[in-house]
Amino acid sequence: MKNSPGKSEELFWQLAHDLLSEPGVTRGTMMGYPCLRSDGAFFACVERRTGNLVAKLPGPRVRGLVVAGRAVPFAPNGRTFKEWAAFPDRDRKKWAAVLDEARRFVSGEAHEQL
Repeated sequence: MKNSPGKSEELFWQLAHDLLSEPGVTRGTMMGYPCLRSDGAFFACVERRTGNLVAKLPGPRVRGLVVAGRAVPFAPNGRTFKEWAAFPDRDRKKWAAVLDEARRFVSGEAHEQL
């Protein structure tokens, strides 16, 4: 499903609800976007202009997702962030898995791939 920024942000916060009950997970803003942090480290946000979910993942993982067509590079102002992937399709199940993987990545926990 194509993103509408408002609906994307709504879905983001619905999915974030359970994560926010975990120790150290808080909400905030990153570059003006609503975001989630784990022990102060940013791990996911919604890009308001596009409605994309943006998540922090290991660089090789991001490259693999982009090559597979499952994500696009996150490149605000033309600068690509190597450990950040943007997910244009609003899909509850996929977004939930991405949020969990990103939280575990910034927390230093072992993680499974989507």
